[in-house]
Amino acid sequence: MDMAPTARHTPWTHGRLPSADELESLFRREGLTPHWWSNGPGERYPVHFHPYHKVLYCYRGAIRFGLAPDGPVFELAPGDRLDLPALTPHWAVVGPEGVTCIEAPRG
Repeated sequence: MDMAPTARHTPWTHGRLPSADELESLFRREGLTPHWWSNGPGERYPVHFHPYHKVLYCYRGAIRFGLAPDGPVFELAPGDRLDLPALTPHWAVVGPEGVTCIEAPRG
């Protein structure tokens, strides 16, 4: 039985767009210190990984994350959360309107 942690996509279900303060508060409740970043339409991140667990929320726009080599693909819209365990190979493609995200390392 494989007990390795897996990536998890948690859709935003509040029926409205999240505020920046609301997303920052979600990180603070978990004891995390986030940072903001943005990318233009269609920007791509090739397959890579991080030595830490990544917690990310999409704030505006859209971004698609895929697990490499042939794992699931997660489409993130405003408010959606993605948890990527440490050392998880993944790639990303920014949506047609660009994206702004907030993220923090866990551990």
